[in-house]
Amino acid sequence: MNKNWYFSMALCAIWLIVYTPLIQADSFMLSNPVNTASVSPTLSYGEKIADKGLNAFANLTTASLEIPKNVINTMNHSNFFYGLVGGFFKGIFNMLGRTGCGVADLITLPLPTEPIISPAYVWDNFDRDTSYGSVMRLDKASK
Repeated sequence: MNKNWYFSMALCAIWLIVYTPLIQADSFMLSNPVNTASVSPTLSYGEKIADKGLNAFANLTTASLEIPKNVINTMNHSNFFYGLVGGFFKGIFNMLGRTGCGVADLITLPLPTEPIISPAYVWDNFDRDTSYGSVMRLDKASK
């Protein structure tokens, strides 16, 4: 057998090991419903992981939008020249930060943690500056 076959089998085995608990968590939630009259609806483990994966993918693919966002926001709060120069460097810094948050979310995908970066997506609240919060806090929020 060739090396590609072994690599494909190892990749499938790793995928099953990582994602089997997600499938079991969702099936447990479906077979054991919670009394929703007294408890506010919460996200299941699988939904939290799916949101985290989507957030990581979005942060990795759209991190470069931090540059025009910061140029526009800095230009609106100051003059044209400082907006171009300062906003560009601020955008580079936030682009690297958003990329790092995406990588951290991918590495820790099985752990349902809160987003490190705020706003969670670059297009959310475009006028607000990007900020960074606590790292590796478990997500206990509800819908």
